[in-house]
Amino acid sequence: MSEPRNEPLNGAEIVLKALKDQGVEFIFGYPGGAVLPIYDAIFQQDDLQHVLVRHEQGATHAAEGYARSTGKVGVVLVTSGPGATNAVTGLTDALMDSIPMVCISGQVATHLIGNDAFQECDTVGITRPCTKHNWLVKDVNDLARVIHEAFYIAKSGRPGPVVVDIPKDVQLSLGEYVGPKNIEHRTYKPRLKGDLDAIRTAVDLMANAKKPIFYTGGGVINSGPEASQLLRELVHMTGFPITSTLMGLGAYPASDKQWLGMLGMHGTYEANMTMHGCDVMVCVGARFDDRITGRLDAFAPNATKIHIDIDPSSINKNVRADVPIVGDVGYVLEDMIRIWRANSAQPDKAAMAEWWKQIDAWRARDSLRYTPNEDVIMPQYAIQRLYELTKDRDTYITTEVGQHQMWAAQFYRFDEPNRWMTSGGLGTMGYGLPATLGVQIAHPDSLVIDIAGDASVLMTMQEISTAVQYELPVKIFILNNQYMGMVRQWQQLLHGNRISHSYNESLPDFVRLAEAYGAVGLRVDKPADLDGAIEEMIKVKRPVIFDCRVAALANCFPMIPSGKAHNEMLLGAEVDDEAVAKAIDKEGAMLV
Repeated sequence: MSEPRNEPLNGAEIVLKALKDQGVEFIFGYPGGAVLPIYDAIFQQDDLQHVLVRHEQGATHAAEGYARSTGKVGVVLVTSGPGATNAVTGLTDALMDSIPMVCISGQVATHLIGNDAFQECDTVGITRPCTKHNWLVKDVNDLARVIHEAFYIAKSGRPGPVVVDIPKDVQLSLGEYVGPKNIEHRTYKPRLKGDLDAIRTAVDLMANAKKPIFYTGGGVINSGPEASQLLRELVHMTGFPITSTLMGLGAYPASDKQWLGMLGMHGTYEANMTMHGCDVMVCVGARFDDRITGRLDAFAPNATKIHIDIDPSSINKNVRADVPIVGDVGYVLEDMIRIWRANSAQPDKAAMAEWWKQIDAWRARDSLRYTPNEDVIMPQYAIQRLYELTKDRDTYITTEVGQHQMWAAQFYRFDEPNRWMTSGGLGTMGYGLPATLGVQIAHPDSLVIDIAGDASVLMTMQEISTAVQYELPVKIFILNNQYMGMVRQWQQLLHGNRISHSYNESLPDFVRLAEAYGAVGLRVDKPADLDGAIEEMIKVKRPVIFDCRVAALANCFPMIPSGKAHNEMLLGAEVDDEAVAKAIDKEGAMLV
């Protein structure tokens, strides 16, 4: 006797049933003509909650924030044409930072494809370079399988975004639904377990190292909380120093004595000098990007490099690995610990003592120091006070992109993974505000703060309206210096102090802007008032825009100039203040 056939569903209903079977709870989206059948199906059910953003870019960043803070796949729903093209920035951002995302886009009817129909674009062609994979589904009977496959690809291996483009007639056609059992891609099967011989070689190198370092990245966080715990165990077993990329912050506790701080262009002196001088480097879930390496021919010149990464294409892409290990960080670290113990491995205690003595000397340079001011809020001080007043709460931090982002990475200390959401690879101004929406929806009782810049935050400011509509008490903490701060810093230091179009002459009144949206606006410009204002911001159970007026011309140091090596970094005390004094607005009035 044959099995009973499922009752046919239309394409829109198949989409929602597939999402439910994948455990999806929230969809971030914006409706339009080519995706209206799916929106009609959303209206007729209660299981999936739709969050209406104000721009499709906001939907992608909200999904990123949701995914980064939970480890789940973020889901986006947009219409054809401009709906899909508006999502491209967020898709690229997610690809660069390995964030799992499924973006479902509407498309014109199949018989109109290629005819320049209203709101038609080649979504698959446009998004091919900025996704792990994408599909144009022309047969409704393929739809469920493709969506399940999309989730498999988005979250397996090195995570990333995918696009499923669905013509309008496919959304209306009747077809068979298939469940998510045994769904996998025919050719995409990431390797999870690392090669044991390579791992043994790595352990032997580590046991004989004189000047070792762990260099960790976002791959540790993507692997899951178990990987972060295994990393902590291995670091303590070996006694090695550890540093991290921007995306890896929180995988290892910043409060631990073996932590050197972030490395790279705006990393600490001790992290960069330790990287430069090491003899064995253990790279765990990072990809040797240019913000980290500086000048490639001078990057860790005497180091034997061990590289652990789940993405084979990252191995030897930028820096040659002496011991490549392809596999999931969690599995590889587990094997490393097991082999280290089985070998009764011990680091060279005398060599390690000498190495830590050198590292402590580099630490003594106090590379993050700055000059406090009783009259003007220094941006570093603002982040320090924000950290002190929120560190004991259940807090999640997002950022925009620029100086404030780097100060946040330097001065806000993370002891847990998945608490830090920022745009690392693409450097997307406007990321932080919509990202808070996804984080707050995932963690409704937590404190969610976007550390923002006055220029970046305006890129997606309309998403405050979304926060108000859904009663999301996100906090937008703006370090307002009336400049595109990092652009101005580079112009000042690297372009002859020619401040070209980086001064924001007509910023809105952020307090009144908040009130116009129905949010709460706060402003502070004196250090003595900062703590009280932050406490008030925290207490308010509504969206808040906090206008923190900081020193206009403060620069972010340490800094490795473009084309320089780690040991050629600039510390703040080494930069001539004369250029800073001259970098004033065209009317000669320095804003503070």
